[in-house]
Amino acid sequence: MFEKLTSTPLPSLNALRAFEAVARTGRVTLAAEELSVTHSAVSRQVKALEAALGVRLFSGPKNRMELTDAGRQLLPPLTEAFDQIASAVRHVREGGEDLHVAVNASVSVKWLIPRLGRFQAAHPDIRLHLSELASHATSHRGAEAVVRIVPLSRTADPHCTPFIRNALGAVMSPTLAARVGPDPLRAPRLAAATHPEAWPIFAEHAGIELPPAVERPFAHVHFALDAALAGLGAAVVSWPLCAEAVLEGRLIAPLGFRRSETAFAMLAAPGVESRALDRFRDWLVAEGARMPEPPDA
Repeated sequence: MFEKLTSTPLPSLNALRAFEAVARTGRVTLAAEELSVTHSAVSRQVKALEAALGVRLFSGPKNRMELTDAGRQLLPPLTEAFDQIASAVRHVREGGEDLHVAVNASVSVKWLIPRLGRFQAAHPDIRLHLSELASHATSHRGAEAVVRIVPLSRTADPHCTPFIRNALGAVMSPTLAARVGPDPLRAPRLAAATHPEAWPIFAEHAGIELPPAVERPFAHVHFALDAALAGLGAAVVSWPLCAEAVLEGRLIAPLGFRRSETAFAMLAAPGVESRALDRFRDWLVAEGARMPEPPDA
């Protein structure tokens, strides 16, 4: 008399996690590192999910994968669901006063960590846990928020809290300037793999033409900044990351700083709310207000 009601079985949870991690981080290797499995295991799970759904989720070669329409449709609800699961488990386990934040490496090393003493002094009951955020990622598994540099267009997002308008400058050490002259365009050019467009963007905003030069590559902006401090060349760096060194005279910026179409911002995970996150957001805004204005910006 009654028909048995059945629902369509869900695909493997591991397969869904593998797809979400690859789509969010943009790379199979980063997804494998996050999930603590092998590269091949992630690839197999994604292929299994595509077979179970009967659709392609990625297109293009392995080194330049792009989401298909189906992949773009699937990613946002999966990311939100996994974030909510991670948040619920964390609050049950830790009592709700731990705050997990992922930060781009250079922002963490050169701006955030040197100021964390003030946050801990103001909020000793909040235990802040920092994770490294991939250079291009805007979310991180298990993090209630991420802190990174974002395009100004992203600041209209209701989950986004900008706290410093960015500016770029070509900086070099006074020692190097005394040796090659005070023109950073004549100095060896230091470049960061995480921000390869820094020099062209600065040149465009400054209205100058970059002469041909051999670049010395570094993995991160803070590596290039440390190389500039050591007198190895000139680097284009965001003002908040080098302000202290410039104000103390350890670096000079002969061409000044130019406003870029980016900002330092916090991106809260959708659906995540907590007292600790509110306190951290307010503290970031207050710290941003303390930043001096860059010269010539």
